[in-house]
Amino acid sequence: MWKIEYKRENTMIFSKESDFEEALIKVLSEKGWEKEVLKNYSEKDLLRNWADILFENNRDIDRLNDYPLTDSEMQQILEQVKALRTPLKLNGFINGKSVSIVRDNPEDKLHFGKEVSLKIYDRREIAAGQSRYQIVQQPKFPTKSKLLNDRRGDLMLLINGMPVIHIELKKTGIPVSQAYHQIEKYAHEGIFTGLFSLVQIFVAMTPEEAVYFANPGPEGRFNPDYYFHWADFNNEPVNEWNKIASTLLSIPMAHQLIGFYTVADNSDGVLKVMRSYQYFAASAISDKVAKAKWEGNNQLGGYVWHTTGSGKTMTSFKSAQLIASSKDADKVIFLMDRIELGTQSLKEYRGFADENEAIQETDNTYMLITKLKSTNPADTLIVTSIQKMSNIKDEAGGLNRHDIETINAKRIVFILDEAHRSTFGDMLLTIKETFPRAMFFGFTGTPIQDENQKKKNTTTTVFGDELHRYSIADGIRDKNVLGFDPYKVLTFRDKDIRKVVALEKAKAKTEAEAISDPVKRKVYYHYMDASQMPMAGYFDAKGNRIKGIEDYLPNAQYQTDEHMKMVVQDIADNWLTLSRGSKFHAIFATNSIAEAIHYYRLMKQMLPSLKITALFDPNIDNNNGAQFKEDGLVEIIEDYNAMYGQDFSIPTFHKMKKDIASRLAHKKPYERIENEPQKQIDLLIVVDQMLTGFDSKWINTLYLDKILLYENIIQAFSRTNRLFGPEKPFGTIRYYRKPHTMAQNIDAAVKLYSGDRPLGLFVQHLTDNLKEMNKLFKTISDLFNNAGVANFEKLPPDQEACKKFAKEFKTFNALLEAAKIQGFKWEKMSYSDEKTDNMIDVAIDEKTYLILVLRYKELSGSGPRGGEDIAYDLVGYITEIDTGLIDSEYMNSRFDKYIKMLKSHETTAEDIEKAENELHKTFATLTQEEQKYANIFLHDIQRGEVKITSDKTLRDYLNDYLLKAKNDQIHHIHACLGVDENKLRNIMSLQLNENNLNEFGRLDELKQTVDKARAKDYFEKLEGKKIIPPKVNIKVDKLLRAFILSGGLDLELPEEEA
Repeated sequence: MWKIEYKRENTMIFSKESDFEEALIKVLSEKGWEKEVLKNYSEKDLLRNWADILFENNRDIDRLNDYPLTDSEMQQILEQVKALRTPLKLNGFINGKSVSIVRDNPEDKLHFGKEVSLKIYDRREIAAGQSRYQIVQQPKFPTKSKLLNDRRGDLMLLINGMPVIHIELKKTGIPVSQAYHQIEKYAHEGIFTGLFSLVQIFVAMTPEEAVYFANPGPEGRFNPDYYFHWADFNNEPVNEWNKIASTLLSIPMAHQLIGFYTVADNSDGVLKVMRSYQYFAASAISDKVAKAKWEGNNQLGGYVWHTTGSGKTMTSFKSAQLIASSKDADKVIFLMDRIELGTQSLKEYRGFADENEAIQETDNTYMLITKLKSTNPADTLIVTSIQKMSNIKDEAGGLNRHDIETINAKRIVFILDEAHRSTFGDMLLTIKETFPRAMFFGFTGTPIQDENQKKKNTTTTVFGDELHRYSIADGIRDKNVLGFDPYKVLTFRDKDIRKVVALEKAKAKTEAEAISDPVKRKVYYHYMDASQMPMAGYFDAKGNRIKGIEDYLPNAQYQTDEHMKMVVQDIADNWLTLSRGSKFHAIFATNSIAEAIHYYRLMKQMLPSLKITALFDPNIDNNNGAQFKEDGLVEIIEDYNAMYGQDFSIPTFHKMKKDIASRLAHKKPYERIENEPQKQIDLLIVVDQMLTGFDSKWINTLYLDKILLYENIIQAFSRTNRLFGPEKPFGTIRYYRKPHTMAQNIDAAVKLYSGDRPLGLFVQHLTDNLKEMNKLFKTISDLFNNAGVANFEKLPPDQEACKKFAKEFKTFNALLEAAKIQGFKWEKMSYSDEKTDNMIDVAIDEKTYLILVLRYKELSGSGPRGGEDIAYDLVGYITEIDTGLIDSEYMNSRFDKYIKMLKSHETTAEDIEKAENELHKTFATLTQEEQKYANIFLHDIQRGEVKITSDKTLRDYLNDYLLKAKNDQIHHIHACLGVDENKLRNIMSLQLNENNLNEFGRLDELKQTVDKARAKDYFEKLEGKKIIPPKVNIKVDKLLRAFILSGGLDLELPEEEA
């Protein structure tokens, strides 16, 4: 029986991976998967298994005519799989229902030499009909290199004989990252090719945690940001292995996951898998339509509340695709704002569509009516604007009575993306009146509720009940979107504003005049007293608005040069830090078009080095200020054309908007703009546009000089919350206009849209992050000290201590990245706490930090031997930090002091020992290998075996010792294998990695220089037994790879030579 223990809450502990594997198989076999397990199947075995299933499912006379598939016929299918190669294209193959072959089985005289079509998979045939669900235990994988051993996976799940889900397991106590790193390693070794390239979904699992993600394919990049945890309908994470097996991996869910809830995104060129909340939303809509009676009074379908940045567009498309493919509706119409239609959404919808699916765009009313009337299945999915659809009856060539009757006889579903935006006017009302039998569904990240209702309507009254919710708090908790770091920036001092308002209300010109008059004095002190008159107004218990000081300020106060220059100066002061040296872009939202133009001109003067443009409604009317707007617009367009070599004008301003959007999002034709800074936009000035619906992970800061409320706050803030990586831990917001009022508005918006879970929405500020960093540094220091390791000179010997160090230092780095953006610099070690005015001293300096980075890098080589898993959850970007920055001046100064003391006749033994200890402390800044030779060097000095000269530093001597050691290592490997020393040195100088080691055949060429007889003799003496030549070749390959990639090794010598 399995060796299983139990811990709290009856969670199983598996001390052996094989026990975990057996337990998972048992649960899967009870959840729809076949009980007969296919053990140790190779690609050849799996092809034969697939052939048997294809035969059973296609025995009829029109297909295989009861004659089995031959090996060569299966090779025809496999060649088609190999030609498609990528998971993106193979998703279409799997879901294409059938595959064609030319029969070459001579027994099938009816079809011999003819093409036949075979049914391979029907996504609608779930747990029924001809669908087969098999488990493969320990499948055997061939590797790209003949010299590497074949690999064995843990579990693979087959649907109708096709391997579509691969699972890697790790035992209790091993982090799930080790399971997904195993998958990444297998992919790099070329395992998921041939038949195994059909794998669509990977699952990495431990008993306590599981993540799933789409196969990125042979050229794809594995990105942990898109490794998802499953959750239930209420967004509570599901991590326990048996619950994952009973939900995500069960039948019918696993079948649906492959057939319906993967999305082949052609615009990004990758396969995507839906997150749990996307699945629940899309299935809720398709279920609602499937149950519809289509007898009228059906319009309130419902709405989906999914936070901005969580993939609403994909969810809405998948909902429509499910409805269309199920034939539960005749037409599915996406409605969106015409501006949004012109930028991102249509491209996204087209990218999501299957090869045999058409997304119909409607350029004019006639085309729209034609598509609505059409019975062609290709015209089922239609994308149009809410403006065009609402005008369908009124425009020339619009609907006539017969058209209306024809169209209304159809089952029509409308899906509105960004349903908080244009839908509360007369346009949606007109559409509903035109199509009384249609069903309407809305998607929004910020539903309109009672607190912010429009025209006495809410999202519920317009669309019906909430079908699913995934709030911004859920998104931040799950790390699907980023949190916010908002700053209230005062361009005027509170006391000055309060005094201006108090004097105005007291009708006095000076403070002396106000105080000298009893009536004026009473009024004056009422407004000066913060307990009677707060800076921001508020609503009392009865819902009445009680004014604050800022309510008495006119807009003109914020149109003064003083205010505007203070705002631009604040942007200038923070630009380098917040933008990470202009790596990221920012949006600046202003209150009006006139202010946008003023700010544009001011920024050209004050920020000449930044690439700035502006975007607003270009329509010119005859109102006052029209000429000012036109002049400003012309100036902005001319500057843009000159800056980027374009040729836009006011009539083509809509095209300029698309160009701006593409530059900010790094989308076609600007995908590589990151490396072409001259083509980038640093700062975009807007009024209302781009504050909703626009997505770019390259925007990390929003500057705000306007008052926003409720949904508009969350929408605007969310322009900064797309995931990027360690350099973007949050979105930064700096707001200037009526800052106390805006702070209250932000709190109200958060309360309304966080689903009563605002925790984590706003990140910690700088001093809080520094306090946490100090605590973590204390914990890390204690770990090393308790292990008897001084000065962090090496890793603690205990594996549990190393594991804790890995975890704590990972958290420390996340806090450090956030603190850097918030203004932390290593040169400044004390900061003032905004809340208490107390000073916070940073407990760690940069040199110590880089020493800890060195130790962290060494974790990857410190795990247990013998192929066991390393229990450390390591982060790649930390191991890439350049520790060459550690200052060696101090180390050299301690060395000089030590040498002087050795040479002096007046120095005591105690002084020399003290100086030596000081020098030893600086060795912590060296790698473990460098420390080894530093100590050898010191011993040589003490024995008088080396002569010290004044023109060489300690680092120079170390380099000499390291170079000699490397030369000795190369001489030794030449002596043992006969390998060419010069070729080996050349390869080692290239600083290669596993990926490019044999590029251009360089490693194969090196191996040709090996003296096979000498190598055979070396390995036989080392192991004390005879070794056949093929195994010698494998050992040579393994040793040379390890030697080159590690920068040299001390070879193990046979006992007689050691």
